[in-house]
Amino acid sequence: MKVLVSLLVIFSFVSGAMLIQAQKGTPAEAESLVKKAVAYIKSNGREKAFSEFSNQKSRFVDRDLYIFVYDFNGKCLAHGGNPKLVGKSLIEMQDADGHFFIKDGIDIAKSKGKGWSSYKWTNNVSGKIEDKTAYLEKLENFVVGCGAYK
Repeated sequence: MKVLVSLLVIFSFVSGAMLIQAQKGTPAEAESLVKKAVAYIKSNGREKAFSEFSNQKSRFVDRDLYIFVYDFNGKCLAHGGNPKLVGKSLIEMQDADGHFFIKDGIDIAKSKGKGWSSYKWTNNVSGKIEDKTAYLEKLENFVVGCGAYK
């Protein structure tokens, strides 16, 4: 009986950990979502795309993954995690460690065309500040990105 109870306890912990992990998007999924978003912009135009990206019930929001778009001055053009940020200049925004992650993302996009940036951000699902890595792509004069929590 003790062995059965022990196995059930272990199974519960493992199942819980797997469920939490399943709620998180992966870096590969973040990169794929950015590529889909870039294609959507190209086929539907900025206005329609940015509106769709900021709709929290759209296909561009998946668990803790969402698309964000900034112009090269740091103005938020779309944000699936927090649509209230749209229209605001976020160039001076810092993470919990004082890292200017919007500036960093813009620099990566402008200098390399695409790449990854790491920072800390509040997870919309857990409500906690967590390590995050974002895949970013330059399109015209703006940056399209999506981050995954580590």
